[in-house]
Amino acid sequence: MALTPLDLAQDAAIAQITAPGGPLSVGKVTVRGVELPAFVNAPTNLRDLTAMFMPSHADKELLVYQGERLTFGQVRAEATRVAAMLQHRYGIAKGDRVAIAMRNYPEWIALFLGASMLGAVVVPMNAWWQTDELAYGLRDSGTRLALVDEERLRRIAAIPGLAIPLVAVRTSHAVAAELGATTLDDALAESPAEPWYLAELYGEDDATIMYTSGSTGAPKGAVSTHRAIVSGTLSYLVQGLAMLQLAAQQGVQLPAQQIMLLNVPLFHITGLVPVLLVSICIGRKLVIMHRWDAGEALRLIEAERCTYFVGVPTMSLELMQHPDREKYDLSSLVDIAGGGAPRPPEHVERLAKAFPGKNPAIGYGLTETNGVGAGNIRDNYRLKPASTGRPSKPIVEMMIADDALQPLPAGEVGEVCIRSVANVRGYWMKPLATEAAFTRDGWFRTGDLGRFDEDGYLYIVDRKKDIIIRGGENISAVEVEAAIYTHPAVAEASVFGLPDERLGEIVGAVVYPKPGEHLEGEAVIQFVGRELAAFKVPARVWIATEPLPKLGSGKIDKVGLRARFRAEHLGKAA
Repeated sequence: MALTPLDLAQDAAIAQITAPGGPLSVGKVTVRGVELPAFVNAPTNLRDLTAMFMPSHADKELLVYQGERLTFGQVRAEATRVAAMLQHRYGIAKGDRVAIAMRNYPEWIALFLGASMLGAVVVPMNAWWQTDELAYGLRDSGTRLALVDEERLRRIAAIPGLAIPLVAVRTSHAVAAELGATTLDDALAESPAEPWYLAELYGEDDATIMYTSGSTGAPKGAVSTHRAIVSGTLSYLVQGLAMLQLAAQQGVQLPAQQIMLLNVPLFHITGLVPVLLVSICIGRKLVIMHRWDAGEALRLIEAERCTYFVGVPTMSLELMQHPDREKYDLSSLVDIAGGGAPRPPEHVERLAKAFPGKNPAIGYGLTETNGVGAGNIRDNYRLKPASTGRPSKPIVEMMIADDALQPLPAGEVGEVCIRSVANVRGYWMKPLATEAAFTRDGWFRTGDLGRFDEDGYLYIVDRKKDIIIRGGENISAVEVEAAIYTHPAVAEASVFGLPDERLGEIVGAVVYPKPGEHLEGEAVIQFVGRELAAFKVPARVWIATEPLPKLGSGKIDKVGLRARFRAEHLGKAA
């Protein structure tokens, strides 16, 4: 095969958008001693990025949540009030860590923008984490202040010895007072309208710490600089502008405002960068879902005339299979994108047929790359449904490497490595983990195994890291094993991913009891569920009658166990 007309047209549009002299022109900058392609005329920090774009969209709606509607101007004003409140009432300054632990609410966005305006380092926390997990993240990050909703407030208030201020949204005064928190309304009412001082922000200042499950068990805080997160945002912006340019050339009538259904968590990199921050740049409206429900998603797409849908592949599958799909007018929808987990290739054509005229797409990126990596869109995706597409021009370099970190030719499988100005600078307070994942010449070792075809399209083959991806959530097998081992009757345990059509993978485990002990799989599931977020809890547990098989090193043979129990799970055991 060769590059398609769409590939060539996209490349030409991107080259024009990023040509020298323009606001998105690409040149070279030196980051941590490595020269990298970068947007040299663009803002280098989040405060300047939002100040550049939000005023020009001031009268447009930015957020729709149930009966609430807020314009860009209203959200920006609220973010300014938040910055003043953080500074005056709580003494938050540049470099202080401020956690946001809540579901998707309009306040999430104002709080993020306000904290970023001050130069605080925002720590978006997984809303599904339980008390112990939240305690780990708050303590590991050195958070000075937590901004929470009522459910997270109840979990955090149960952390023994935690002495940080808590500001609660969507929480009654009585509940907030009972749990030692201040409501956001009260905190804002007692503060001035604007901060008295804004520190200078530089591209290499820290902006966010986003926790990601790793193969070593405990989550690691990926630290993004302002330049990195802005660069990730602008990379997505360039891809979007290129597609708009092609649509205009083809005479396609575009709506006055793009409208996206916000159904992915803002605490995930997909929700934060390609959804929220890109929407701020292009003036796109976000229709917030409180929680995922395919029927409600169909209703909102029709009611709000949504043009864009992005979610983990599970979500588009549920839209496709929903019994009421034909009852809704989905004519406004243009793109149905996926990310966060692989989409089975057979689903791509099913998606195209279920939603005629809509464009399927997939993206590949990681928290450590600010979501930037590769993308496969429209007819190209249907031609190569097993591929995540080509590396995103113009800032992403990608390499398939052998164990010595030497590049491999097309067709050979190796570790996917990514180098770009959007990469995070490392892991918070974890120098050894940083050294293992980030090379001195700027490459991030993803832990994914992949290959390039002759056209430069990336195919993810497997994972080198001990990670399970369930519906877009990364789960450390080691962390789940550690939770199982706390059961007093467990001698040995091994955790691995099991294939699942809806979620991509679910968590499976095999457990060998201590001599004389009796265990049942359901009891193990219930035991682990007390400590771990629900998405990490094994869906299936097998009880072994003999010690688990070992390798020559003495380690449990996880590869062999995974193959055996995956086959049994699929009904293919011999």
